[in-house]
Amino acid sequence: MREWVPVSTSPKGRLVLAAVGEFGRRPYADVTVGELARQAEVTTGALYHHFDSKIGLYAFVREDVEKRLLDRISGAVAVTDDVMAALVVGFDFAVAQGFLHILGAPPEPVDHDRLTELVAELVESAPLGRLLTASWRAALAAVADGVPADQVRAALQALQVTGAGRTAP
Repeated sequence: MREWVPVSTSPKGRLVLAAVGEFGRRPYADVTVGELARQAEVTTGALYHHFDSKIGLYAFVREDVEKRLLDRISGAVAVTDDVMAALVVGFDFAVAQGFLHILGAPPEPVDHDRLTELVAELVESAPLGRLLTASWRAALAAVADGVPADQVRAALQALQVTGAGRTAP
């Protein structure tokens, strides 16, 4: 699994680290450019220089975080051949890293949703892939809303995939 490690001493690296934390903890709309710049100890001009806009920084961070998630889910499926177990691995990763908001919402304004595409491919059904991904994201939203992660994890584990593609026991 690839881990992107920014050089935290560079302005760009500090912005990325600040954005990962803030966009993970709070919805995109609640995070301001000024807060990100202050936390990264740079000017707002540095943010615009490196990423053109807040959405540019968000897209950069989201893509990296999503790649890490997809690596974990793909690795778990390769080991277990169980899509739901792999989604639980992804859930545990997102919760442990504090990526509740950045991964709990569908990517916008992106043309495609790589998580939904991966899950649909794994279960060999586009509609089922969409439903499972929506459930997974709802699980992250529940944790973000204060529902204990262990309760949400148990509910996610209770979902079973049968009849299409790989099945969960």
